[in-house]
Amino acid sequence: MIRSMTAYASAESAGPAGTLGCEVRTVNHRYLELSPRLPDDLRSHEPLLRERVAARLSRGKVDLTIRRNGEARGAALEVDDMLLARLAELQRELMPRFQGLNVEFTELLRFPGVLRQAEVDAEAQQVALLDVLERALDALTATREREGAKLAALLRERLDGIERIVAQVRTWMPEIRAALRTRLESRLADLAQPADPGRLEQELVLQVTRSDVDEELDRLATHVVETRRVLGLDEPVGRRLDFLMQEFNREANTLGSKSVDSRTTRAAVELKVLIEQMREQVQNIE
Repeated sequence: MIRSMTAYASAESAGPAGTLGCEVRTVNHRYLELSPRLPDDLRSHEPLLRERVAARLSRGKVDLTIRRNGEARGAALEVDDMLLARLAELQRELMPRFQGLNVEFTELLRFPGVLRQAEVDAEAQQVALLDVLERALDALTATREREGAKLAALLRERLDGIERIVAQVRTWMPEIRAALRTRLESRLADLAQPADPGRLEQELVLQVTRSDVDEELDRLATHVVETRRVLGLDEPVGRRLDFLMQEFNREANTLGSKSVDSRTTRAAVELKVLIEQMREQVQNIE
């Protein structure tokens, strides 16, 4: 399954840690690079989050953001009723001695220990955090696969184009070799002294060998077959495709350097264009 490295997804979950929101953004990168942003009290879970992301993604620059709804977090505050009752009792006891003593409610809340953050079950908090992460990663993977299917279709179109060019060049080669022989014989005919037939054959063999592109055409055809096979694998294939693009480019360069005919020169240029288009698409494949 071809997957794109560029995608965005989000998820939200309500639980003991409050309402957690998770956003995941990914762009292409040679390796897997994760940049998490978490609330301070959730940073202890970062190693586990990294492990889960690495198990789902193999390449790409990943921005992972976990947010907690502020209202949900505030609702988890608790009041120490016993301490508050004791403070009220003290006020009643002291009022006869201090006329006009008046304690505001907000002042009571600021007294140490009256208002405290409710403790959250660490295990339940981790479960909620992993749940929202997994749902965000599920959505991200689905998006990557949809984009990957489009990239795979474009790559197959370019492979079809390469196959057509290779087949066309093969049909030209007998004519190109015959024209090469004719040119060589014409040049030798212009010499003042007749050429040795044996020498003529040696020179012809040398010229044909230098311009022979059968091996390059065979390799291009082999690379097309291998690329199609890799596109059908159900695993990350970006690095394999990177390597194949390098091999395609090498054969196209050699084909151009050996060209002795304007048609094969144009074919080499067309190949380079198709290969460069594929290379740009492969850079975004996981």
